[in-house]
Amino acid sequence: MQSHVNLVPIRVVVHDANGHAVENLHKEDFQVKQDGKVQFITHFSVETPASAASQVARGEAIPLPPDSTSYAISGSSADAAAGTAGGADAGSKLALPTRFVALLFDDSHLDVGDLNRAKVAALKFIDTSVKPTERLAIFNISGRRQVDFTDDHEKIREAIKTLLPTPVGAYDPKNEHDCLQITYYQADLIQNKNDQQAEAAANADALACSAGAPSAQAQAQEAAALVASTVPVVLQAGDINTQYSVRRLEEVVRRVSALPGQRSIVLISPGFLTSTYEYQVSELIDKATHSNVFINTLDARGLYTVDPIGDITQPVPVRANPATSALSVQYRLDEQREQSEVLSNLAYSTGGFYFRNNNDLDAGFRTTAAEPEVSYLLAIVPDNLKNDGKFHDLNVKLLTKEKYTVQARRGFFAPKRGQTPEEMAKQDIEDALFSQEEQEGFPIQLHLQYYKVDEMNAKLSVMAHVDLTKLHFEKSEGRNWDDLTIVAGLFDRNGNFISGEQKTLEMRLKDTTLEKLDQTGVTLKTSFDVKPGGYMVRLVVRDSKAAQLSARNGVVEIP
Repeated sequence: MQSHVNLVPIRVVVHDANGHAVENLHKEDFQVKQDGKVQFITHFSVETPASAASQVARGEAIPLPPDSTSYAISGSSADAAAGTAGGADAGSKLALPTRFVALLFDDSHLDVGDLNRAKVAALKFIDTSVKPTERLAIFNISGRRQVDFTDDHEKIREAIKTLLPTPVGAYDPKNEHDCLQITYYQADLIQNKNDQQAEAAANADALACSAGAPSAQAQAQEAAALVASTVPVVLQAGDINTQYSVRRLEEVVRRVSALPGQRSIVLISPGFLTSTYEYQVSELIDKATHSNVFINTLDARGLYTVDPIGDITQPVPVRANPATSALSVQYRLDEQREQSEVLSNLAYSTGGFYFRNNNDLDAGFRTTAAEPEVSYLLAIVPDNLKNDGKFHDLNVKLLTKEKYTVQARRGFFAPKRGQTPEEMAKQDIEDALFSQEEQEGFPIQLHLQYYKVDEMNAKLSVMAHVDLTKLHFEKSEGRNWDDLTIVAGLFDRNGNFISGEQKTLEMRLKDTTLEKLDQTGVTLKTSFDVKPGGYMVRLVVRDSKAAQLSARNGVVEIP
């Protein structure tokens, strides 16, 4: 049998040319390669929001029992009760939050016009496209007026409305050297790349700024000093801006990684330069990939063109001649291209979607942030996977004739070498606990029941009914051996982890006992003391002999 840890799930969304999710695809339409080698697709399913919701267990209220003391699962099969628990409560209104989307506005780089257009589109997206199963958060580069993941859309709207351009360390020529204007891109060429042409252009423009000097020698000295003082100021300001952007992205990736379910970030930005931050961006991408977090990017500039006369809100720059004027335009064009590359890199390297060169920002938010109407869940079992912690490339390709865009994870990390079976089992369970994929290594059912102790306190019971017929027992000393690890995770309505309980059922069963339990199964119970409110429950059950794992989701709303 294969260990669950070797099963690599791949959720795939396919978009047509208009950004709509493509339906009616089949297993044979997909090809998956790992490290360039075609893999057999061991699992294929088509998922919609409705199909996902139908698999969610819902809590039911029960009367306060005479003896409300819960029992624990301990080391004997005699402690496991046979049979199943009660049915679902149709009155539970809470929808399982299966998708978490962080909208990260780059208020450090967006100008007023682009930011305002993005705000209008974001507000429309929230009013028309967000489903009850989604949770949103509003983050920004400056770190001001943010809202963590919530289903309170009014809080989200207010946070968006208050967004303003907030440069961090931005160079303002009006407050520094009004005459000589050098972009961050040109300053980087001069100081970090030793570009002689960029330096010559800056010196020529600086000479024009120093035209009032008493002599040619004084003019040259003044110009050299002007360039020498301006370049590091511009470069430092740009570096600070980029540093803040990368750091905030790292923080958001870390926050999103702790949530259960599908997780994505939408970076709304014109892009930014990362000339000296390639390593940090690469590390950020690795963290997102490791946590299966998509980074979608939306270029809020829309169809962008560079105005040859520059930014009309800034003083008209002095240029030495047409040649330096032409170079200035070229540098600004190159700068915009370089800024776009970080958006492309973040999206494509994490399996996200890059929306660009389009003024329809409404479509941009629908494409990058909205839950797709249909997705496809594929899984592969890599051959001879070594526990060396190395990254393995994944490539999902469509074999259809149509030109569609495929959104899927770009790779996975193998387990680390030297892990003991216990450590691997722990990682296996933890990964499943913070996922929301329905998994069935063996049949289980999840049932949730609660009763009110008083107006402010309740007890929630999480019951897992396990079908033992699919387990692979080991025969030893005349008995059938296997251990079940049962983990119940409790989350609030917005996906924040509250508590978890892990128990082990050690089964050393005689043949006659196993025959009986094959007919009835076993029900394993975990209890939580909770306050009234809405909760998510994630149940993970793993057996020790074959390393098979099953997982289920549930929600309960306690009045």
